[in-house]
Amino acid sequence: MNNSRRPPARPGWSSPDRIHFELSKRLDSAVGPMILEVDLSLQRGESLALLGPSGSGKTTLLRLLAGLLPADRGRIVAFGRIWLDSAQNIELAPRHRRAGLVFQDYALFPNMSVRGNVRFALPKGRSKARADELLELVGLASLAERRPERLSGGQQQRLALARALAAEPELLLLDEPLCALDGTLRRELQNELIELRRRLAQTMIIVTHDPGEALRLAERAVLIEAGQVVADGLPARLFGLDAGTDDHLVLAGRVIGQEATVDGSLRYLIESEGRICRARAAAESSMEVGDTVLISAGEWVAQPLQNRKDS
Repeated sequence: MNNSRRPPARPGWSSPDRIHFELSKRLDSAVGPMILEVDLSLQRGESLALLGPSGSGKTTLLRLLAGLLPADRGRIVAFGRIWLDSAQNIELAPRHRRAGLVFQDYALFPNMSVRGNVRFALPKGRSKARADELLELVGLASLAERRPERLSGGQQQRLALARALAAEPELLLLDEPLCALDGTLRRELQNELIELRRRLAQTMIIVTHDPGEALRLAERAVLIEAGQVVADGLPARLFGLDAGTDDHLVLAGRVIGQEATVDGSLRYLIESEGRICRARAAAESSMEVGDTVLISAGEWVAQPLQNRKDS
């Protein structure tokens, strides 16, 4: 850790209702060395989506927050407690940080039952009955004695979430937890996450490459490119949408073809959530096969996904 003197923390760092983090980490990316530099804060109960290309540092940031990777230097003050302060040689171990991390591959314990996976994560002294309460919460109570390999992909995702919640985290970290699921199941589990956050008032950071997922699950989004935060704001604004857009009418999709209409105009064939839809291009928009686009389902108008760095 870097022990150099650092300036005093900004006002509000010790607030019991916020998490603040300034972190720096040198990374070896596919395009060469880069420095991940992040300075962000979240209010208790806020949901933040981390967006950006692969290799930009999003997953590394989650691991730094959870304590699974050491920062080169930095500070994390979470809800009034110092998790990390490199200048003061303070670095709490992962088990002492109230952070729950759901990995992309779920990282379940194959030799334990569903109930055993959740019980393993309970804080010391916590009643084992809490595990059954969490399994009921995520709809797995009837499968408590099964092993993870006998669960479907969606059930494994629910188990990973229940295990993360068992640690009673103040911060829930999700690393593309739904990316391996089909469109219908993905939408269903997004709804479950929305309901869980509503019931638990859970502070959450989610890494996603899915614009629709960011729009549905997060009140705020941060775009990271080459280790640097280049945009921070409402998800709709980062995607170039009107801030008042109803996210339930916005779909993310991929252009797979185009066809001419009777009046000579062009419509695009777009695959979204396992279905094919047809939409015209928004004014002054140009799209090609393979482009990721956002569709306004009310008017069936599509536009290319262009993250706004000036938001």
